[in-house]
Amino acid sequence: MNKLYIGNLSEDASPVELQSLFEEWKIPFSGQFLVKSGYAFVDCPDEKVAMKAIDTLSGKVELHGKVLEVEHSVPKRQRSCKLQIRNIPPHMQWEVLDGLLAQYGSVESCEQVNTETETAVVNLRYAAKEQARQIDIHRKENAGAAEKPITIHSTPEGCSAACKTIMEIMQKEAADTKFTEEIPLKILAHNNFVGRLIGKEGRNLKKIEQDTETKITISPLQDLTLYNPERTVTVKGSIEACAKAEEEIMKKIRESYENDVAAMNLQSNLIPGLNLSALGLFPSSSPGMNTSVMSGPGLAAQSGYPPLGQPESETVYLFIPALAVGAIIGKQGQHIKQLSRFAGASIKIAPADGPDAKQRMVIIQGPPEAQFKAQGRIFGKLKEENFFGPKEEVKLEAHIKVPAYAAGRVIGKGGKTVNELQNLTSAEVVVPRDQTPDENDQVIVKITGHFYASQLAQRKIQEILSQVKRQQQQKVVPGGQSLQRRK
Repeated sequence: MNKLYIGNLSEDASPVELQSLFEEWKIPFSGQFLVKSGYAFVDCPDEKVAMKAIDTLSGKVELHGKVLEVEHSVPKRQRSCKLQIRNIPPHMQWEVLDGLLAQYGSVESCEQVNTETETAVVNLRYAAKEQARQIDIHRKENAGAAEKPITIHSTPEGCSAACKTIMEIMQKEAADTKFTEEIPLKILAHNNFVGRLIGKEGRNLKKIEQDTETKITISPLQDLTLYNPERTVTVKGSIEACAKAEEEIMKKIRESYENDVAAMNLQSNLIPGLNLSALGLFPSSSPGMNTSVMSGPGLAAQSGYPPLGQPESETVYLFIPALAVGAIIGKQGQHIKQLSRFAGASIKIAPADGPDAKQRMVIIQGPPEAQFKAQGRIFGKLKEENFFGPKEEVKLEAHIKVPAYAAGRVIGKGGKTVNELQNLTSAEVVVPRDQTPDENDQVIVKITGHFYASQLAQRKIQEILSQVKRQQQQKVVPGGQSLQRRK
């Protein structure tokens, strides 16, 4: 697109003055300047000249005391769409609203309007697909550094196209300056998604390398800090090969991001009032995706728990590496005490089964939100302390006990329910056969997976147990005897 829009123009500006201005800054143009009231249009010979005009003039050059705004001209049919949405329920969470809006296009901005009503009102701007791209070059960050990050906000296709164009520009610049070193593509990815990008035993990454004929490396966990949770994915190869690899890498990262957002939204609905963002378990935004994750009141109406009264306490048995016990307990027990206070849960570590035990059992007692907080921090602590390798995702085994008569409902006819649970949550759910019920007539359900998968599976199983419990209560006759006949 080579046509430029010149805005914030003084009423006194003339075509001759604009022509002189472009000539002064040595910016070629073709045709005449079309001057309107407060703005003008002009054509440039090519895209490179148009970009030079924008970089040189926009926000930097004055004419008649007004700073010019120069940008690509956009046809009316392609301009961004401004909307106002009213009557948003006060209990709706922002991440749920963001997800709904994103289904209809790339959101440029979404701002809440102050009103006197209980319901919320937002002003919304959608970007047209052709223009839904913003590129930020972080020149002022990391002063003196040899490399500067570039952030691209757009659709997946827009990000990939922009990335390829940037690589081509860099390659041409290297050739013009006789820079002989290889210029790799480097992508910043949040550590939460890197394990799934790598895949089990590195299979995902190896496949991308083979399919695109590139060499891909990922920075070590040791480079992470509290203020920098991102890993550097370095891709080496031809421009075409790197562009293909970028598409595949971002596809994997987006899948992980979207799965986690979906799991997070389900957690919000299943646990009333849960403040997910405050837990520090989830990135506020994702690379290549201009998406904000904000917290708000829970959706009690959609929850499996009643909005009034306290939710029942649950007990979860979480298994961690035996070597990690010291890190969870902390010096003089300080960490486990702080964790217990933060989560509002009772947290105890059971004695080892023997001197050579490789795992230790952490017993967590508390309501659903307390379980979510406590388990989330334990998963995070194990990752921070490097108890899992740089190419490993933190996956732990959790046990919950269910009444023996309800185990069949968890399994389902022919294993249908447990299979559906595994497909929905991405966790491995097993009800061991031939279990002998304990003294409380309970059996164990084993859940293995990463944090969100494990949490979602736990919540779904608790939903099933709640349904069974309600059905049991409905079958109780006035005399207090249950009609349920146990086999």
